[in-house]
Amino acid sequence: MKHALLHALLLALRRKAAPFHVLDTHAGIGRYDLRSSEAERTGEWRAGIGKLLGITEGPLAPWLDLVRAEGGAYPGSPALAAAMLREADRLTLVELHEADHATLRAAFRRDKRVSVHRRDAAEAVRALLPFTEKRGLVLLDPPFEQPGEYERLVAAMVEAWRRARGLIQAAWYPIKGRAPARAFHAALRDSGIRDVVAAELHLREPTDAARLNGSGLIIVNPPFGFEGEARDILAALHAALATGEAGGGWSLERIADE
Repeated sequence: MKHALLHALLLALRRKAAPFHVLDTHAGIGRYDLRSSEAERTGEWRAGIGKLLGITEGPLAPWLDLVRAEGGAYPGSPALAAAMLREADRLTLVELHEADHATLRAAFRRDKRVSVHRRDAAEAVRALLPFTEKRGLVLLDPPFEQPGEYERLVAAMVEAWRRARGLIQAAWYPIKGRAPARAFHAALRDSGIRDVVAAELHLREPTDAARLNGSGLIIVNPPFGFEGEARDILAALHAALATGEAGGGWSLERIADE
């Protein structure tokens, strides 16, 4: 879901001639080999992207064309964004984990449009915004492995809004139980950030907080026409990924008006 919607946001940025800049604050390693021993051992990808690779028409097709072009690898947000750059566009990748940062740097060492930093995500937002380019996107995708992740995410989004109010922001979050996501939305409403929508995809009713029941993406400053595109993407994803469990579905909700 995150990558399908990110692709739509990047397409919107490409529609104007002026250069844009993308900052990915939790970049990971860039792309993931679906033929690796770990991928084969878990097989998790077969219930996700594996169900989508045969789709060649409809709202998911442009993103899936890009995925298929990677061959046996799955493009994470760094590879996806890099594939969408034009000559004058720029991509800044931030990854704190030492080994992942080394992998990321090696992957993009020949692309002069891409810079790779080893630093904390919140510090990167403070240090790297605003962009010289007046257009762009900040992707915030924390791992949600430590307590306080939602609070740090809201703080980083407020900082990005304060420093570069016109940028698009996209922030991913997991849906396990309902309460954390609702509290996150409430915190964003109270933060002063304007023009915010929340896209969510549910595989099942989020009543078991021990399971990943779905995921969400907050978008600040959604481009013109994006909300309609997002509805089509979410509907197509749910149709392809639905497990038949009760409570599955999707939603697009406006959190804060312009």
